[in-house]
This record gives sequence, C-alpha cells and structure tokens, in this order.
Amino acid sequence: MPQLYALSATEIAARVAARTLSAREATEAALARMDAVNPAINAVVKPLHEEARAAADAVDAAIARGETPGILAGVPITVKVNVDQAGHETTNGLSIQKDHKAEADNPVIANLKKAGAIIIGRTNTPAFSLRWFTSNNLHGATKNPWNPAITPGGSSGGAGAAVAAGIGALGHGTDIGGSVRYPAYACGIQGIRPTLGRVPAWNASLPERDIGAQLMAVSGPLARSIADLRLSLEAMSAPDMRDPWYTPVPMTGPPAPKRAALCIRPEGMKVAPEVEAALRGAARRLQDAGYTVVEVDALPPLREPARLQSQLWLTSLPRGGLAMAQREGEPASLAIYDYMQRLTQPADFHGFQDALTARAGFLRQWMMFFEKYPVVICPVSGELPFADQQDVQSFEAFQAVLEAQLTQVGLPLMGLPGLTVSTGMVGRTPVGVQLLAGRFREDLLFAAGAAIEAAGTPHTPVDPA
Repeated sequence: MPQLYALSATEIAARVAARTLSAREATEAALARMDAVNPAINAVVKPLHEEARAAADAVDAAIARGETPGILAGVPITVKVNVDQAGHETTNGLSIQKDHKAEADNPVIANLKKAGAIIIGRTNTPAFSLRWFTSNNLHGATKNPWNPAITPGGSSGGAGAAVAAGIGALGHGTDIGGSVRYPAYACGIQGIRPTLGRVPAWNASLPERDIGAQLMAVSGPLARSIADLRLSLEAMSAPDMRDPWYTPVPMTGPPAPKRAALCIRPEGMKVAPEVEAALRGAARRLQDAGYTVVEVDALPPLREPARLQSQLWLTSLPRGGLAMAQREGEPASLAIYDYMQRLTQPADFHGFQDALTARAGFLRQWMMFFEKYPVVICPVSGELPFADQQDVQSFEAFQAVLEAQLTQVGLPLMGLPGLTVSTGMVGRTPVGVQLLAGRFREDLLFAAGAAIEAAGTPHTPVDPA
C-alpha cells in the first residue's frame, strides 16, 4: 500500500468524496513529505502549512454537511510564484517583487480552490520565469530530485521537482516556451501546455501583459499520471470572464481517427540517440494500442515560429523589461537577454506586425496537418535534460540549448497544446516524448498519452538524490 503522500490526485479525490480519507489526512501527509524532502531540492519556496490545514478542514466540514465536494476535493497541490494568490507575494523569482502582495486570486488559483484542491505551498521559478533552469537571487536554486547535477527544468522547475518528489499530487505551472513541458520532461513526470483560452488566467496585481505574452502564455498542470492531468485540467478550466481569452470549449471533442505522425527530427534538429529511442518506443506503444503511426520527415513550420516567438518576447525589453532586469541585477537573466538579442534583434513596428500576421498562416498549416494526423509524436527536447545552469556557461552553450528546445519554443506562437509523457530513465536521467494535437484537442493528447503511459512503468515519487 503506497504512502498517503504517494497517492494520485484521482485516488485522493475519490477517497475524500467517499469519506474513507479526510482532506486533513491527505494534507498532513503532503505537508510531512514537504518538510522531509524540500530542504534537499528547494522546490517550494513558501510553504503554507496553516493555510492548507484550514482549507482541508473546510473541505471536510462541507462534506460532513452533505455538500458535493469539488472534483479535486482534498488533493494537495503546489502553485507557482508567478501567479497571484490572495495574501501572498507574486515574486516571479524577483527580489524587486519580494513584497508585491496580491489582493485577489488569479482565475486559475480561484478555480483550483473551487474544485476543493488544497494549496500547500508556492513553487520556485527562475527570475522573470525566463529560463529552462530554475534559480534566482531571491529564492535560490531548485534541484532535480532524480539527480542534482541536471536541471529540474524551467520555468516551472519548482513545480516539476515538487511533484516528482511527492510534494503534492499536482503542480501548477505556466508555459510560454516550454515552461510546463520541459520541467515535466526533466523531472520524469507528465505535463500539459493547454490550448490558448482553455484555462483562464490573469494577474490583477500586475500590469496587462504585452500581446505576445497574451497569445502565447498559458497555465497548465504537472502530475505523475495522465489521469491526474486530465482531472486537474478540467478543474483549472472552469469559466472565469476576467480572462478575455477564455473560451468555453468542452473537454472532449468529436471522434478522430487513431492515427499519429512520428517525426524524429523536425526541421533537421539534432536528436540524441536516447531521445530517438524514446520516440520510437512511444510509437510502438501507440501501435500496440491500435494506432496507425506513420513516420514523416517533416512537420509544419516550427523554426520560423520559434524565431518570431523570440522577437515577440524581446519587444518587452525597450518597454521597461530591460530596465527591470537591470534593476534586479540577476546575472543569469541579464546574460540570457543579451544572448537572445544577439540571435534575434527586437522587432521594429513593421516586424512586430509581420510576426503577428504570420501567426495565422502557421496555425493554418498546423490545423490542416492535424486533419490528416490528429496526433503528432515529436521530441520534447533534442537532448536529455541538460547539466544544471548549462545555458549561462557561454553564448555557444546557450545557442546549443536553444536549438535543442526548438519544439518547445516554436509551438506557443500558434497557441497549440502539447503534452509531455515520461517514458522512463536513462541511468539517473529522465527521458520522454511530446505529443501535439489541434486546438482544444487535449482529449486526443490524453488518450494517446495514456496508451504510452499504460505500457510503461508506474510513476511514483522519488526520494531526492
């Protein structure tokens, strides 16, 4: 029988609803696990013991009154420090925002609470939520629980490390360039970047984001199982009209053929042998589950969308972003902004307009491709998880990291969903694959992801190395 902290979100919610487990018991187990393992990995930078206990008691009291609990009733979860949670600091990993306290919950936090989830702590992110590595001046560095020599991913590295180590059944993350998908990959768990508009989100405590971020940034869950991802995404997706991009689309779409395209090297990207082996193994698992899998040499464009994505990121620099980075004085983020500008200069007005205009054409090509192949299997990254802090070793190291992350950076320009499925380990290093599908077809991703997951090994919490 697994320890209480190791139970899945699906099982916790079912047992709490059936009154065979109390929300308080599930919460105490998660808090004890956090106390035991978090000092080694620094995933949770603000534990919320008393607030979590009060929330758990409220769930138990509601059930005792005969009220129907939410679909995540009693499930311990962590949330990222870059989203507003009433009464807590939205630091985004910045010392200049260490006292920036939110007065209202971000819609995604409000939805988690409405679903009965118990928030046990707030998780680390790199400064500005900028990198695929997680460290900052304010909260320090987060370590990968499998192997401290490799990155836990970023920017939701705290969320990924927490879930992998059993600190909560679920983690909330955000993704504008792989920030959910890559931590899931690096930490050996599952994570989904939903379609733009699926999950309502908005930080009332901060200025409105530039249009690039509005079009590309989403909130999404990380978990140790596909079933838990599906359940948590449903909870996060409840309506909240404070986000004008929110779209009330059903979680399940019309039937689609069980047909997938396997692309090992999109646009010629270099792919490590271990990553290729994981991709081919996942394809075989899908075939065994009744899918027709066709290996293709090319996918619709990712490289040019990735370049335009970077341009849209950089438009914030002359509009105050660079001044903020200089005020923060965090060496890694300053280096990354410098490297990005060397590779892709910020767009002028016409370039900015051209980038937004081109988005429609790229999305059209992808949606037409999904008509033939409803699911795509491709790398999460071209390499196994990087050595920690590899991106700031040199400009050349950053270039190599960025090239390996092509599928991470290219996808968000189109607002499409992507799912990371862990497929196993290479020694002490996790590996996995990425699944892509059309707009609001997360259900197709979950079905294919579950088929890959079912043929593999169970995902249980790891004791930090």
